Amino acid sequence: MNEAPAGTTWQLTDDKGGKLAGRWWKWALSAPKELSPVRDTTGEHAGWKQPRDLWFLAGTYGGKVVRTCEIPAGRPLFFPVINMQHTHSHSATPLTIPVAEATAHLNGVELVLSQFSGSFRTGFTRRHAWGLWGAVEPLVPGQYVLEIKADTGQGFWLDTTYHLTVVENLG
Repeated sequence: MNEAPAGTTWQLTDDKGGKLAGRWWKWALSAPKELSPVRDTTGEHAGWKQPRDLWFLAGTYGGKVVRTCEIPAGRPLFFPVINMQHTHSHSATPLTIPVAEATAHLNGVELVLSQFSGSFRTGFTRRHAWGLWGAVEPLVPGQYVLEIKADTGQGFWLDTTYHLTVVENLG
């Protein structure tokens, strides 16, 4: 397993992070149910329609999930620790979720998490995204373990482990 390099966290501005949160949600919502990286419990669908400039890791619908996947070297990672989205008609401003605990560790090194919100569209529907997000600079080829945990303190929790293999020329 590779050591997580110092400075692994990818520092994002609020504006850029909010836009990435919207892009992540558009990606996650566009997947058909049977190919959804969010519903996936193994990592089999992790590569589904990934953008060329970064690599999204999927969140979950709660509970414990362990995923194994290959990701390309040279792309930063962006992923939710805990997040939500809703339509503009539901609320004109982004809603949030209570968070009692939220952590992410890459090979045992704690990552800095950032709160981002942003607006995006799916078709003609205006939506808002909110969440605590992790972002990681491109990793060198090798093996990594990303552990993501969150708890609302109100019954919803998640414990996601990614076994990542970073490879050259994946795509």
